[in-house]
Amino acid sequence: MPFTAAVTLFVLLAVLVMLMASRRPPDLVLWVAVVALMVFPVPGPGGWRFGILPAADALAGFANAGVITIAALFVVAAGLRDTGVLQIVSQSLLGRPGSVLSAQNRLVWPTALASAFMNNTPLVAILLPAVDDWARRQRLSVSKLLMPLSFAAILGGACTLIGTSSNLIVNGWLIAETGHPGLGLFDITPVALPIALAGIVFMLLTGRWLLKDRRPVLDTEDNDRRYTVEMIVEPGGAIAGRSIRAAGLRGLPGLYLVEINRDEEILSAVSAEIVLQGGDRLIFAGIVESVVDLQKFRGLRPATSQVFKLDEPRPNRHLLEAVVSHSCPLVGKSIREGRFRTNYNAAVIAVARHGERIDKRIGDIVLQPGDTLLLEARSNFLEQQKNRNDFYLVSKVENMQFADQGRGSIAFGLLAGMVVLAATGILSMLQAAMLAAGLMVVSGCCSVDSARRAVDVETLLVIVAALGLGRAMETSGLSAILGQWILALTGFSPVVVLAVVFAVTMLLGNAITAKAGAVLMLPIVLAVSQAAGIALMPLVIAVMLASATSLASPIGFPTNLMIYGAGGYRFTDYMRFGIPLSLLIWGMAVVLIPVYWPL
Repeated sequence: MPFTAAVTLFVLLAVLVMLMASRRPPDLVLWVAVVALMVFPVPGPGGWRFGILPAADALAGFANAGVITIAALFVVAAGLRDTGVLQIVSQSLLGRPGSVLSAQNRLVWPTALASAFMNNTPLVAILLPAVDDWARRQRLSVSKLLMPLSFAAILGGACTLIGTSSNLIVNGWLIAETGHPGLGLFDITPVALPIALAGIVFMLLTGRWLLKDRRPVLDTEDNDRRYTVEMIVEPGGAIAGRSIRAAGLRGLPGLYLVEINRDEEILSAVSAEIVLQGGDRLIFAGIVESVVDLQKFRGLRPATSQVFKLDEPRPNRHLLEAVVSHSCPLVGKSIREGRFRTNYNAAVIAVARHGERIDKRIGDIVLQPGDTLLLEARSNFLEQQKNRNDFYLVSKVENMQFADQGRGSIAFGLLAGMVVLAATGILSMLQAAMLAAGLMVVSGCCSVDSARRAVDVETLLVIVAALGLGRAMETSGLSAILGQWILALTGFSPVVVLAVVFAVTMLLGNAITAKAGAVLMLPIVLAVSQAAGIALMPLVIAVMLASATSLASPIGFPTNLMIYGAGGYRFTDYMRFGIPLSLLIWGMAVVLIPVYWPL
């Protein structure tokens, strides 16, 4: 084996070991490997030189259409989140499952179906925050749901030509390099659909044992800072006329519905079957994360009218926690009497007092030193309070963005337009995603700051680094050596060649991303086909399907990368759940592919 190929193989193996054995961020591990290949000394005709991987090849991923597309899709997802579209998904479509299995069942089937007609990367980018929110509301571990979400999107996307970008890459190579007219939208479906169905059933049957709980469910017992908050049911709103259970207000994590005030009548010991009416005032007690969720709940609005008198658009405001100090001039006065909004340009949403429940409306609560206030405030509130002693502590509530629900139809229309333009081929996925992302910002569906925060830089860095490592395999000659090994291992048996091509493509896809694995394997299978006299199409279909179902590592597919941090996963979690599923896919593919594409 040439020196450069040996070094590249060693670096790739070291990367895999580091990702499996350590908790270091994957972007750090991969970029250390890229830099090592860029500066490693190698012998040449004129003496030693530095770099197996040229800098231009290492950094080419930053201009890769797939990377830019994913970045744009993060912005599209931010627009859907900030306008409340994702809240509709989590409240109306996902429902209230009775168990983890029921939740997985509700999630994976529609995800797989949608992924067949919508590129799986934007689909997961859009659903991920909705599923995360849904899991918290239902007191389910998000790690039990996000991997099935990603895997279902991958399996569904493999069923059509447009479902995943790796399918399009293989089809483009087939047209350019062999003169083939190209595959139709559903040409791969007869093989991929049975595999997808079997894979989803496998996930549902084995998930309880193979998926570990990597993130604790929200703990509601040890938090002594419990707020009292009052909300009003909007007349004609999303939950008016529905029971408390049907509205999704029963069993919220860390939140308890204490009573309902209806036309001066107090309904305590609230039954889940009570039907809500417009104008009902609901009194809740709970922790800050759950109170924040209530502010985003469709069909509810804060009972205090002061929220609507702040002279700044609601999507630009912040939620903050502030602890009242002894020197605050409002101590001993009620919130209404002290004219809190006028003095501080902020509205009090909820009050916490040493874990006690306060039996008063927000405006009638008399402030005491040490009270913790949950405030909806203008964007400059923190700056204004820096030189004042009215509050001991002021801190922003993280991960809080008010939904601008009036633009929800615009955001959904932009999403639908993006899908149609990309699916019909009028625009490429990159063009459609960039157009939709730009219009999300221009139309006000998400702010510029929100768009910037939405882009997951770690995910993009991992993809770029993985593409660089794939390029290093090609320039070092390692990919050509792998092709020679395939022929040596198979003994030129067509079925064995097909099985090995599928397995090697899947391994490469999991190691260096599905796209890079497909691109590296296609020239190899062309050479194998010509040398062994085996039909090319079944080998191409094997590469297409194997790369489209790279499940056993977080770096194999963009959707797996997206859920890595959000689910609290480790590298080994993907192997534990993905390897048995990959073996099932491999076995079915080797049997089914020759049925439709004879060897």
